[in-house]
Amino acid sequence: MSNVKETEKEFRDKIVAGLHLAFERLVEQKRKTDSVLVVKRGGKIVHLKPDEL
Repeated sequence: MSNVKETEKEFRDKIVAGLHLAFERLVEQKRKTDSVLVVKRGGKIVHLKPDEL
């Protein structure tokens, strides 16, 4: 059973790494195009420059 848990953890780690990479690429693209990111903070929609993160 521990082998299944290890496999699940490896899979979860790969997903998290992929999400991190996608976010980094998004921020870099927004910097290049001088665009804003739209995020939700504290229940409100906020427009941020990538350098404000």
